[in-house]
Amino acid sequence: MKGFVVGTIVTAIAFYILVQVFPNWFGYTGGFVGLAVIAVIFGVINGLIGPIVKLLALPLTLMTMGLIGFVINAALLLATAFVSKTLGFTLQVGDYPPDFTADTFIAAIVGAVVLSLISSAIRLVVRD
Repeated sequence: MKGFVVGTIVTAIAFYILVQVFPNWFGYTGGFVGLAVIAVIFGVINGLIGPIVKLLALPLTLMTMGLIGFVINAALLLATAFVSKTLGFTLQVGDYPPDFTADTFIAAIVGAVVLSLISSAIRLVVRD
């Protein structure tokens, strides 16, 4: 249970930093509680859907030497934005939601990479 709480807080902090560093690509106007909810949504999507998609994409992963992983993580970030908007906590990734453009896809890839880097850096300092 402690690992889940720490992981959620770390992810919420990573989302906060992401929104502050890239305000043109990512938007969120709520408070920290909303970011915690988005972090839980992100964790559930990554925990339930992520492994299935990554397993199904294994041949593509081998062919692209792992680069498809960035696309998968970007899609999971966009799924998080969709679910969070449905629940009333709007996380804006590029123009999504409601519009999906090439800029949105690029923003999602950059966001997935930056979230991973920030979370990893925080996890070096904070242990479960």
